[in-house]
Amino acid sequence: MNRRRLRVIIIKEWAVLSRDVNSILLLTLLPLLIIAEAVVVIWLVQHFAGDAIAQSAFFQSPLAKLRTAVPAVADLDTVDQVRVFLLTQLNLFLLLIPTMVAISFATFTIVDEKLSGSLEALLATPIRTGELLLGKALAGAIPALAASWICAGMTLLVVSLMGWRDLVAMVVTPAWVLTLVLLVPGVTLLSFLLGVIGSSRARDPKNAQNLVVVIILPVFGLIALQISGVLWLGLVGTLALACGVLVVDFVVLHMAVALFQRESIVLRWR
Repeated sequence: MNRRRLRVIIIKEWAVLSRDVNSILLLTLLPLLIIAEAVVVIWLVQHFAGDAIAQSAFFQSPLAKLRTAVPAVADLDTVDQVRVFLLTQLNLFLLLIPTMVAISFATFTIVDEKLSGSLEALLATPIRTGELLLGKALAGAIPALAASWICAGMTLLVVSLMGWRDLVAMVVTPAWVLTLVLLVPGVTLLSFLLGVIGSSRARDPKNAQNLVVVIILPVFGLIALQISGVLWLGLVGTLALACGVLVVDFVVLHMAVALFQRESIVLRWR
């Protein structure tokens, strides 16, 4: 990979994004809406159904796993235990931010250049296919990742302002931090690599979105498994999952290069 060419692609994509109001709103408002909705739902659930959840047989398993992972939770009353349990799910909700942004990103990256006719000129440059695709993926992934981290910090601030400051230390566990610094970047890059593949293979923006939608399903499945107590991602589990996602990123990048078909795309879109 040539860093200079990679940097040129990223800066070029950012210049295009900065002129598109919809893209700016997508990177600013959508992450805030996702996290705000999650916080509101948590407040409503713990406020109106906290005791019922703590006594429900369905939640006995996840609450027991939470007390094992964070022993200090056992000293809290039942409502606070429910609060901590619900707040620990927020790190997984952060995974929805890059996936949702990537769906929109897939509609205007390569497929937009095909429709505008600018792709042919770009492919005529010395840039390698891997550099082109990775640069386009990183151009979307970097701001989406930054938005995810900012939302994580804002969430902790809001939780503290809601009067749950004492619970923050029980939420920000090593597994929670590892999710932010390793799992979220891995999922972010994967989402945008899939967006690039979908955009490079599609003939219109709608078809470009279909491949990226696939990654949302495992994210929702992961959230459901942890809420139900079937799976609890501790430090080791989070590390293993993050490493697995990074390996998938490497494989998907090579798949994207193989599927791109540089010459045939130019000929087919003239």
